[in-house]
Amino acid sequence: MSGTPTKNKPTNKPAAKVKYAPKDSDQIEFQDNALAQLLYGPQAENLTRLSERTGVQVSSRGLVVMLTGEPAKVAQAKKVLSQLYARLRDKEIDQIDVETVDGAIRLSEPDDTDPWNGQTKDMFGGSRLTIQTKKRRISPRSKRQKDYVEAILDNELIFGIGPAGTGKTYIAVAMAVQAFILGQVDRIILSRPAVEAGERLGFLPGDLKDKVDPYLRPLYDALHDTLPGDVVIKRMESGEIEVAPLAFMRGRTLSHAFVILDEAQNTTPMQMKMFLTRLGEGSRMVVTGDLTQIDLPDGTKSGLRDALETIGDVKGVATIKFDQRDVVRHHLVTKIVQAYDAADALRDRLKKGYRGEKDTANKDADNDGTA
Repeated sequence: MSGTPTKNKPTNKPAAKVKYAPKDSDQIEFQDNALAQLLYGPQAENLTRLSERTGVQVSSRGLVVMLTGEPAKVAQAKKVLSQLYARLRDKEIDQIDVETVDGAIRLSEPDDTDPWNGQTKDMFGGSRLTIQTKKRRISPRSKRQKDYVEAILDNELIFGIGPAGTGKTYIAVAMAVQAFILGQVDRIILSRPAVEAGERLGFLPGDLKDKVDPYLRPLYDALHDTLPGDVVIKRMESGEIEVAPLAFMRGRTLSHAFVILDEAQNTTPMQMKMFLTRLGEGSRMVVTGDLTQIDLPDGTKSGLRDALETIGDVKGVATIKFDQRDVVRHHLVTKIVQAYDAADALRDRLKKGYRGEKDTANKDADNDGTA
């Protein structure tokens, strides 16, 4: 007897309702047409960037900008626009580009410890945290950059630790230039250890200056970005600005100077101690580095790591630690840093797992041998 197929009984359950995030609409009106156009950017590219980064629909008509999206994001976008406009109005900045918008978005992320007041510019720290150089005004573009600028203003020795692209060296050089312009220091001294990835200085062509200059080039670049080229040359010839390898610091006392040591992860503990003890009267010292990019020979401890362990808690010493959230270069750099961090974390987990399996196997072998 053949069985008859059974039909599935229809269910009377109602179809699941798709939940949509509530939408909110708001608008902001500006007073000055020229400032509004600077805020919007060429072909409204700054408004487009704000929309892409926050998910808010942004449109403008004359001096009015309309915002539509999730309530929290609409409030964030309005906060960014109002504070950027206020900075233009108060002449804290003279132009706005997409990188400025990105920085404002980073600074506007919710933070329960730093509630925002729509009538103030606390998000950027006000004029105290605006760095003025001969060529441009520079403002923090992330919360840790704000902390970094404040730490440099308030302490004599500062460590800036984190990945490439977070502004550690650039901000330090800009603040050194500002301090020099204001007469707070008599000299700017920039230094790097001459440690190279995969090459030896002795095999490179040229004299000592030719060999060393390529490793100091990032410091020259930061100087030229904050001072006119002829001023840099003139001040270097007079000795008021000095760019030199770390070895040239030995035996000196650096008084009334703004001193920066870049790539400090490639110092040995002895070199780091030598450098830190050069600090003289009326001077400020900033040490920057990335502990994930150590080029020292295997088995050699980084002087930067040793210094953080040894004097990190000393009064008057500040340490600011950046991460991939603070990367302010091209948006792909942030993604690249995140990808490498994830790969490193995976390798560490696999390595620990292998060691654990190996230890278990050795214990089992020992137990079999004694049975």
